[in-house]
Amino acid sequence: MRALVMGAGGEPRLVTERPRPVISAGQALIRMTMAGICSTDLEIAKGYMDFSGVLGHEFVGVVEEVSDKSAPGEPVPGEPVPGKPAMVGKRVVGEINIPCRSCPACTARMGNHCPTRGVLGIVGVDGAFADHLTLPVENLHQVPDNVSDQAAVFTEPLAAAFRILEQADIRPGMKVAALGVGRLGQLVVQVLVAEGADVTAIGRSREKLELLKGVAATTALDTEVTCKALFDVVVDSTGAPEGLARAMELVRPCGTIILKTTVAAPARLDTNRLVIDEITVIGSRCGPFDKALRALAEGTVDPAPLVSATMSLGQAEEAMRIAAMPGAIKVLLHA
Repeated sequence: MRALVMGAGGEPRLVTERPRPVISAGQALIRMTMAGICSTDLEIAKGYMDFSGVLGHEFVGVVEEVSDKSAPGEPVPGEPVPGKPAMVGKRVVGEINIPCRSCPACTARMGNHCPTRGVLGIVGVDGAFADHLTLPVENLHQVPDNVSDQAAVFTEPLAAAFRILEQADIRPGMKVAALGVGRLGQLVVQVLVAEGADVTAIGRSREKLELLKGVAATTALDTEVTCKALFDVVVDSTGAPEGLARAMELVRPCGTIILKTTVAAPARLDTNRLVIDEITVIGSRCGPFDKALRALAEGTVDPAPLVSATMSLGQAEEAMRIAAMPGAIKVLLHA
């Protein structure tokens, strides 16, 4: 099969004769129909997480096969996930964390923080930029019929945006800055606006800010925002090492920073203001797929304007280069 593979110390390369993955107990074999390139993929290509294997974690696909054996820790033998419908032939998206299901974190229902977890296309598990991939059946969510593949592929990053609402008390009228208006930042703005927050979208690209005209209460180039300590909450989705320092300038004393950025290059930061002004910093990662799929099905979030290009899996190397260009937002790969 075809796959975009990250080798140790190298750049991503498309291979055309990689063996199709074999499912193990509790897993499903999924035929990828569409996948999305995100900032994390671009950082991995620079060496983030020191990952080797097939890249990609944002996808929609069709289940072709399900193991008839249960995985360790599943209470009902013969049923991959109790309560889940039969998945073969279904269109699905998948949560990216693969926990052990038996450690203290997992038994406390914190599998996303299992210390030995695999993460699709990021830590120890081949990802979705391939003709086929595997995931535990319990990770899968069926896509509603009225949600297109092009919309469904945004489920994982949209779920990450909804995670903010689980971690911070975002109330109507609260002054929130969405710092960074790229792949994730655009979705963050839509989610926060739907929650009733008074959102200012701040970015470095006029073109990307234009997409949010009429969505955010205010849009502004970063260079235009000169006042400091303005916002109750600042969400850093810049994807840049300096994003947290900028967020610290914008948040008010006793305010909250939601940190979404992960980068290969470490940030150098003066943390004194965090202490002096008692600022709360919350790391924020994966979120609820059910809420993301509901928002897509109900049309409360529209990702269509964010698609910069759609290319075939056979063009994956070029697609990665296009996705890294300053003007690009989301580049999609189709099978």
